[in-house]
Amino acid sequence: MLSYRHAFHAGNHADVLKHFLLAELIRHLRQKEKPFWVIDTHAGAGRYSLVSGYATQLAEYRDGIGRLWSNRDLPPALENYLQLVRAANPDGQLRSYPGSPRVALSLLRQQDRLRLFELHSSDARLLREEFASAGRQIIIEAGDGYAGLRALLPPPPRRGLVLIDPSYEEKTDYARALAALADGLERFATGIYALWYPLLEKRQAHDLPKKLKALPGARWLDVTLRVRDVKTSSFGMAGSGVFVVNPPWQLADLLGQTLPYLADCLAQDASAGFSLEHSSP
Repeated sequence: MLSYRHAFHAGNHADVLKHFLLAELIRHLRQKEKPFWVIDTHAGAGRYSLVSGYATQLAEYRDGIGRLWSNRDLPPALENYLQLVRAANPDGQLRSYPGSPRVALSLLRQQDRLRLFELHSSDARLLREEFASAGRQIIIEAGDGYAGLRALLPPPPRRGLVLIDPSYEEKTDYARALAALADGLERFATGIYALWYPLLEKRQAHDLPKKLKALPGARWLDVTLRVRDVKTSSFGMAGSGVFVVNPPWQLADLLGQTLPYLADCLAQDASAGFSLEHSSP
């Protein structure tokens, strides 16, 4: 974990799925006047350059946000997400990508709060610099988000969204992410949780969604976006998924209208597609 830098992968297909969903979940929470918290356990650096530094080495954004950037026929929900990315590029050129903290902050109201955790010392420093003028609305902690999450639940307003987004570079992340969600539901059963995971030809990655769906009493929605064949992807992710607990009732319909476009736009081979499953009512 301490060697992982998300900047290498900023703006890729996984970020598109994750941040599109993050934005929709926050928009749902905003429908009521009562304040809410957003808690991000693996916040990263907050914003990433796409024209210099790490992101240029793999240039994964070209097959992610880069494919959406100039499209004018986006479904409305994807257009809303793209507007957040455009706001980070006011000159109209795709030069930077907003991470989950920047996406979240752009949608928060004055009464809402953002709590960020980042363990990597360099990214934690960049995160503090990115939000140096944000004031009391944001609290940043350079530390373990799994451990920090326990102390924050339930949040004072009893409304909130928890994003659990580890790198899974460490095998223990699979078990820790599952345990964090299970523990979170015991402490804050009514919260919305979004847990991101990779699609890899690896046992831990294959087993995690099954274990998530087996959590007792959870109402869930599981969405995956696959850009190429998992079995033939010898390098990198074939796609990713987001497991949402306590999803808004209309989210499944919105995704059903949006994911076909997204899968087609980001496809890298004929195996590209998506899945959308949810628990029984």
